[in-house]
Amino acid sequence: MAAIWALARQVPAGRATTYGQLAEAHYGVRRGARIAGQAMARCPADVPWWRVVHADGTMKGTPGADEQRARLAEEGVPLTRDGRVDWTAAGGPWSP
Repeated sequence: MAAIWALARQVPAGRATTYGQLAEAHYGVRRGARIAGQAMARCPADVPWWRVVHADGTMKGTPGADEQRARLAEEGVPLTRDGRVDWTAAGGPWSP
């Protein structure tokens, strides 16, 4: 978990990444996206959890999804009308 948190801390303000990107950076495969999601669900307060979303840009099923959207918008991450991260406008997910 600590390695996933360390990667999430590297995501710069104004950018977003996916659970799959964190998993691939740490484990070498995207299959670990669920493990990355579980790690993010338990992250310490200093980890910018709001910068990590699902591959389709949604925050569905995420506790605090409204807060997550608000924080991303505040940082300038482009969102679609339905509240997803707009990967095209964002230049794709951030990757380490």
